[in-house]
Amino acid sequence: MGLLTFKKGIHPPDMKFLAKEKKIRRIEAPKELYVPMSQHIGAPAKCVVNKGDEVKAGSLIGEKGGFVSTNIHSPVSGVVKAVIDHPTVFGTKVQTVVIENDGKNEKAYLDPAKQSAVETIVPGILAGGIVGMGGATFPTHVKLSPPADKPIDTIIINGAECEPYLTSDYRLMLETPEKVVAGLEIFMKAVSAKKGYIGIEANKKDVHGIFSKLLKDRDDMEVSLLQTKYPQGAEKQLIYAILKRVVPAGGLPMDVGVVVQNSGTAAAVDELFSEGKPLFERVVTVTGNGVKEPGNFIFPVGATLEFAIEQAGGLTDDAAKVIMGGPMMGFSVDNLKIAVNKGTSGILVLTENEVMKEDYDVCIRCGKCIDVCPMYLSPYKYIELGEQKLYTEAERWNVMDCIECGSCVYTCPSKRPMIQFIKAEKAKITEQRRKEAAK
Repeated sequence: MGLLTFKKGIHPPDMKFLAKEKKIRRIEAPKELYVPMSQHIGAPAKCVVNKGDEVKAGSLIGEKGGFVSTNIHSPVSGVVKAVIDHPTVFGTKVQTVVIENDGKNEKAYLDPAKQSAVETIVPGILAGGIVGMGGATFPTHVKLSPPADKPIDTIIINGAECEPYLTSDYRLMLETPEKVVAGLEIFMKAVSAKKGYIGIEANKKDVHGIFSKLLKDRDDMEVSLLQTKYPQGAEKQLIYAILKRVVPAGGLPMDVGVVVQNSGTAAAVDELFSEGKPLFERVVTVTGNGVKEPGNFIFPVGATLEFAIEQAGGLTDDAAKVIMGGPMMGFSVDNLKIAVNKGTSGILVLTENEVMKEDYDVCIRCGKCIDVCPMYLSPYKYIELGEQKLYTEAERWNVMDCIECGSCVYTCPSKRPMIQFIKAEKAKITEQRRKEAAK
């Protein structure tokens, strides 16, 4: 049987050898942590602590600010030093709780509820502040609350980790596969799904073998071996690869009866329901030729990028660019005081020789961006429309369906920054929709 996959896409060098063999190391929390109230898609959490308050690991410090929002918890025990506006990877500032770690690691976990009833799973996930840990940070309780007319029959665990360099999901699945399976069971129970799949790319055959053994006697779960291709881990592409279901334009996985969750999210949900542990730490890959000792680490949210890079031996002499995330969908940063958050799967440092400096050139109408686009769009068009500020026209060209994977930029011989224009167009279209809705 051939490897499962989707149509189009690209094959960049995976570069995972830098950190793939490095076991996960738990790092002692730093003396000071910067915990942002916005670590998820949607409304920021509402801060519920003040300067001078004492907290423990797991204490609620931010309460969800809307339906698409979630709770934030302290990663350590200590004292709230300040509540400030602190920079983020997006170039903005958000309300941030500064916590002085007392080193005692006193805990204030939730009540464990491993055998919880179906009706308590989703509220429990909200209480624990669980979000998608593959990078999107969509609140998990929202994903598990589909409308009554959109029943879910299948849960897919995304273990593809198709982003080059990153190995945090790989190590987590390799070292604690039983947590992923337990999390999948909870997801299936929450929405009464009859079938669960774990999708693994072919460059992780050792992980595929482990899950195959764990699931060999189960009829309700199976592991799917996927072709190593980017962006294999994108939700719509993953659903097509495993189930051959096509999510409609403008639609969501729930429209075809599916919920997709990241492997790290599954493990976090298992820890929540078995230990009562809210989501306040995660596995992060710190890698690239710009750090001295690439590896995989468990960091508390609120640890700075500077602190994280120090744990990987620090920067090399020729380090030139720091990216939060991977090279395809990550964000360059100019401030190492930015904090690790729930969605930080990796920190990548590139060297001087690896950073592209030349300006982009004119489009030569080669069509390569169209050939590789997994969403069947025409990416070249979005720069033309963006330069003319024709946002309504861009919407007609289905710019909102773009998943911002960067395949078009990777393959473009003129190095045109399609994603930069696409993000701007999406923001303008969203703003216009809000104005119209307000009327």
